Amino acid sequence: MNKPFRLAAAGAVAALTVTLAACGASADSADPSPAAAAPMSQAPMSGSPMSGATGAGVTTEADVFGPACDQLPQGDAPGSLDAMGPQPVATAASTNPLLSTLVTAVGKVPGLADTVNQQEAITVFAPYNGAFDEVRTQLGDQAFTELLDNPTQLGDLLSYHIVPQRDDAQGLIDAGTTNQLAGGTVTIGGTAQAPTLTDGTGNTANVLCGNIPTSNATVFVIDKVLMPAS
Repeated sequence: MNKPFRLAAAGAVAALTVTLAACGASADSADPSPAAAAPMSQAPMSGSPMSGATGAGVTTEADVFGPACDQLPQGDAPGSLDAMGPQPVATAASTNPLLSTLVTAVGKVPGLADTVNQQEAITVFAPYNGAFDEVRTQLGDQAFTELLDNPTQLGDLLSYHIVPQRDDAQGLIDAGTTNQLAGGTVTIGGTAQAPTLTDGTGNTANVLCGNIPTSNATVFVIDKVLMPAS
């Protein structure tokens, strides 16, 4: 991705970052509980596929870990590991009960889901439903609705959750930091069995279910919405 886009993305989310930082860190969310699902379509990043080694960071179902993984559908049901694995990441997420709010948000950004689906090798940090509930509480209903209705600002925020190369948990730990699609970095801590992700404002997310394989991405369901530095 080019530098002008990265700078524009960082600037577009600055106001939201400052607002949330002023609210302060809130208590950890309760156990994940699914919200109403919505199909993941549309979204705004454009351009050529992101770079990344297609062989690196690829996981299998045996590599999946985390305290919320047992909340995924089982067998070959929609949203199960069996169903998600062969699909590109946006399509796979659209049936995951932990990610229905994220799916709704992605669907509000024209072209984003299609663009993400077309990438060859990426890592996705996917906030679960409760993480967005926390943001709604911090911002208030009106400001949260305005965010969802602003495709540019929302698209930039969601792009901060995408790494333009594919890593599994061990790869994230080894790297120590990741460079995000929207610009900025995320600091990786913890262990490969329990990674943590610290965003640009200093808030730290935990992995609820990690190393989830899809056809073009490795997915980590996390308990916070990540924010870039202001």
